[in-house]
Amino acid sequence: MDAIQQQMFDTYRAARLQEPPPPLVGTHDARVLRELRDYRRFEAVLHGRLATGRLRAALTRLFAPPRPRPPACR
Repeated sequence: MDAIQQQMFDTYRAARLQEPPPPLVGTHDARVLRELRDYRRFEAVLHGRLATGRLRAALTRLFAPPRPRPPACR
């Protein structure tokens, strides 16, 4: 059963029981993502890491050109 079928089933059940219908699929997606971001920032601070800019720093390390190595001593 996919999300749309579950939504239809829940709406039908709510109508039969004279209850308010459930929220539409995807209504609270942005809110959930925002809360997840805030929680991850909070956890980072608790563990002593930077709370912001971690993704940009990781992408910079991943895609930055390699630094030249110092010449080897002979």
